[in-house]
Amino acid sequence: MLKKLMESLQRSGIQNLAKTFSRLGRIGFWVQIVVGSIPLLLMAYAFIFTRSPSGPRAGLAVVEYLTLASLLILIFTIVWFHRHTRLAKRIADPQTCPPASSVLRSVSTGLVASSIGLLFSMLVMVIETGHLLFYFLAAPQGGVPVIQTPGTGPASWVSAVDMMSLMALSLFVFAELVVLILSLWLLFRTTQVAAEFPQSATAMEGDGNGE
Repeated sequence: MLKKLMESLQRSGIQNLAKTFSRLGRIGFWVQIVVGSIPLLLMAYAFIFTRSPSGPRAGLAVVEYLTLASLLILIFTIVWFHRHTRLAKRIADPQTCPPASSVLRSVSTGLVASSIGLLFSMLVMVIETGHLLFYFLAAPQGGVPVIQTPGTGPASWVSAVDMMSLMALSLFVFAELVVLILSLWLLFRTTQVAAEFPQSATAMEGDGNGE
């Protein structure tokens, strides 16, 4: 009787974890899809409808590389959170439930990816904000003209495209922060019920040989 009760409580904890994976996986997936599509829509609107010219600022090569890496990591975490919804179905099924080490490894992978993406986006944001700050400081302090034409040297200006770039970076940081929080919560919940997971076949064979 006591054994059946313990097994029932064990399955209850794992079932709740499966629901958490399914719910947070869907939330993380759609948050990243929506937030990641907003910068693309803004840029398309700026170039197609407003025809806003881009400024002549020469960006650093490292910024381009970090931005591309951040975008690739965002795509990876979108796919990874969709994978969490499929993992939830495996956890809920006693026949296909993976060992705790496999689930923790999956959560840790998403956690590391979101942390790296957040770091890259913040570095790009700091560099781009500092670059814009120098442009504004170099302009006349009585006001910042849309187009500055000094007596010597080429004209320079800060366009709406530059501000949209910062907006896109802010949205990327927001999406990656949400992913980081969700991944931390999944890691916490998995750690809570790690002892209730069935042992892997390798571990069971090792126990049998030890006996």
